Amino acid sequence: MEIPRQQGHYYLQDPQILKRLFDIIASLLGLIILSPLILVISIFVKTTSRGSIFYKGTRVGLYGKLFKILKFRSMAENADKIGGGITSYNDKRITKTGKWLRYYKLDEIPQLLNVLKGDMSIVGPRPEIQFYVDKIPIKDRSIILSVKPGISDWASLRGFHEDEKLKDSKDYEKDYLEKILPKKIHFQVKYVKDRTFLKDIRIMFLTIYRIFK
Repeated sequence: MEIPRQQGHYYLQDPQILKRLFDIIASLLGLIILSPLILVISIFVKTTSRGSIFYKGTRVGLYGKLFKILKFRSMAENADKIGGGITSYNDKRITKTGKWLRYYKLDEIPQLLNVLKGDMSIVGPRPEIQFYVDKIPIKDRSIILSVKPGISDWASLRGFHEDEKLKDSKDYEKDYLEKILPKKIHFQVKYVKDRTFLKDIRIMFLTIYRIFK
């Protein structure tokens, strides 16, 4: 449906337009401000382990469309081919640099490019691989995939160091599906149903606070 115009301009009251503008401005500012850190991390990743600087993984996005998520590589090259989709705290595939990148969530910084491109939003349900999306009940799945995936949401804040919760697990896949995924689904559905622009701002600043804390 066409958005009404006033004096040649789109109404900024439209929540989708406002959210997209926020995503573009926030991701651009983030990339500019963090550019020195991005350069330092890139050098560390490249010089401390073999492989590329970035990891590109396939994730399920808006309405089930697949896209390539960007992260700083924190694991051995081709780690997804030599292990499962779940990464535990003591996973041997994680590099030395990758351990602190993952702990401080710095490996997620390149996703600002995903946001700028339009595949993701600053705030939204964390994207999953197809295997785990298929495990989500259809009703909840349709709700979660009705919005763009994001860098952070309520579920992300609740399970900030998710991999630590699986460090003593005997079966990572089973425990993730039974103990973690249902909670993520609950909070992701809650986010979609209750989302507002102001709540997005709150989630963004809470995420930054948690990282520095």
